[in-house]
Amino acid sequence: MTFEGKYLNGKKWNGRLETTEDNNKLYELKNGNGHFIEIEFILRFFFEGEYINGSKNGIGKEYQFGNLIYEGEYLNDLKNGKGKEYDEDGHLIFEGIY
Repeated sequence: MTFEGKYLNGKKWNGRLETTEDNNKLYELKNGNGHFIEIEFILRFFFEGEYINGSKNGIGKEYQFGNLIYEGEYLNDLKNGKGKEYDEDGHLIFEGIY
């Protein structure tokens, strides 16, 4: 993977991250704010949502093996606020406040 952009205080600030093989955009940031997709090795986990000042902040969704497993609010990379968790079959298993 390659990152093209600028850093501020050691955190990615403006730019985008792409795979080197097919140039699929994984995330794009503008002044530390943007949408982010994080892919984690073989687990096929990814996050899509708001990314502010180098951390998950705001509304986002987590997927594993293509299935939605969480949707809700984040603060400084942690689930915080209203959210819903789903099992691997897509059934709601928790809805509440984190």
